[in-house]
Amino acid sequence: MPELPEVETVKRGLAPSMEGARLERLELRRADLRFAFPEAFAERVAGRTIRALGRRAKYLLIDLEDGATVIAHLGMSGSFRIEEGAENAIPGSFHQARSKDVKHDHVIFHLNGAGASRRVIYNDPRRFGFMDLVRRSDLDLYPAFRDLGPEPTGNAFDAVYLAARFAGKSQPLKSALLDQKNIAGLGNIYVCEALWRSQLSPQRAAGTLVTKGGKAKKELVDLTEAIRAVIADAIAAGGSSLRDHIQTDGSLGYFQHSFCAYDREGQPCRTSGCHGTVGRIVQAGRSTFFCASCQK
Repeated sequence: MPELPEVETVKRGLAPSMEGARLERLELRRADLRFAFPEAFAERVAGRTIRALGRRAKYLLIDLEDGATVIAHLGMSGSFRIEEGAENAIPGSFHQARSKDVKHDHVIFHLNGAGASRRVIYNDPRRFGFMDLVRRSDLDLYPAFRDLGPEPTGNAFDAVYLAARFAGKSQPLKSALLDQKNIAGLGNIYVCEALWRSQLSPQRAAGTLVTKGGKAKKELVDLTEAIRAVIADAIAAGGSSLRDHIQTDGSLGYFQHSFCAYDREGQPCRTSGCHGTVGRIVQAGRSTFFCASCQK
């Protein structure tokens, strides 16, 4: 499933084509994705101008001029591509060659702006993604957002905040970091990478990073900085592009070539001076990759 950097990459890729454009028509080629589309979805958004694109955790937000927001989740295999030119042009003018089978094109945003027409196409072979429509003013009340923690890229996220969340907790550190109530948008890949960078064991109790007085230990400060850094690096590289994820122009990101822990079972640890090997364990049904020699 795409994590925060992948969704941020999609948002940045779509923004030049969607922001400021008029949504002439929303074409729904089926009645549902993972869930049914909102009632009268196409009719409610037709003719609206797209004011801005945003992101909350792993969700793409499309803000319309009337105060409504389209919420889009990519699921396991969802992706967007951009086509420009006449609708019946063959093959059309693509940013890159088509990257998905057109039989899985389920939603098409027909746009007009800056003197050109274009189509933003949502493709999802497994149909685990979904779209919803809510008032922008009600976003914080949306079920998926109501209990979310702060963004790891925002000002509210720091070691002081994490110390308050982790104090007295015996929960394994990996599980605590994946808890969306603690931090919004972090997933398995980047948690493994952040723990490796900060040389902390995923099995360590979260509360051990906090003093008896509730203050953040240096290890927690280092972890916070590692989380920020690994997310920033992944966004700069265009996301991990694992499995089905691609950028909106059809190209792949490259951060997967820089992984130091994730999916490197049996390979030498890349920590300077460490002679250990990356291992894999299963925590809460998910694979965790770490070096037991240097991550304590």
